[in-house]
Amino acid sequence: MAHDGPILDLRAAQPSFDESGMAPVPVDLRLMPGDCAVVECRDYARATLFADLCCGMIALASGSVRFMGLDWTELGDRQFYALRGRIGRITRRESWLDLFGTHQNIILQQLHHTTRPTDDVVGEAMKLGLAFGFPGLPLTSPGRLSASDLARAACVRAFLGRPDLLVLEDISDMLPPDATVAFLEAITAARDRGAAVMWFARHAASWTDYRSAVNVHLRLLDEGLFPVRGV
Repeated sequence: MAHDGPILDLRAAQPSFDESGMAPVPVDLRLMPGDCAVVECRDYARATLFADLCCGMIALASGSVRFMGLDWTELGDRQFYALRGRIGRITRRESWLDLFGTHQNIILQQLHHTTRPTDDVVGEAMKLGLAFGFPGLPLTSPGRLSASDLARAACVRAFLGRPDLLVLEDISDMLPPDATVAFLEAITAARDRGAAVMWFARHAASWTDYRSAVNVHLRLLDEGLFPVRGV
């Protein structure tokens, strides 16, 4: 179902320093369907915390964070987890469970947060796996994969399920060139169907091939989130 309002809407969202360690600076940000925001941030930890804030995982001292028009703080557990199922995320934080095979790690989010049939989730994941350079889905545990294959797997997991919001931390140092093409194509396809994208970048080189398609350019510092003139 198409969503006409903002996909992500931060209104003077001030994180609680005591609970998050983030600078208590109010942040305003609005992403509409089809928007692609590149957020320059050289600090991986700061990018991860800001991504957590957008995903409703950081307590606020004041202000609000809304996703698909809903305030994270006003949702019950069932609504909260259902909404999380509509976010595709790539994170630098350790997020793989060696207890399971990589294929199970990839599909777990969709199985937990949605009611989709397992066969449908697996079928879509297989197609994405092929697009990102796997012969299917890797069955071995994540701990036995190379950094580049883990980056491919992270992309498959993020784009799985036709998410309404993509929150993509910078893995350009690990993603091989053939998968980079698939990554940009997947971003474009998501935007074409109405998703919004927040793409964190440490260096300009990591998004230069997509520069002409980016319509929001920001810089994340300790002092807050600032627009960058001239995308």
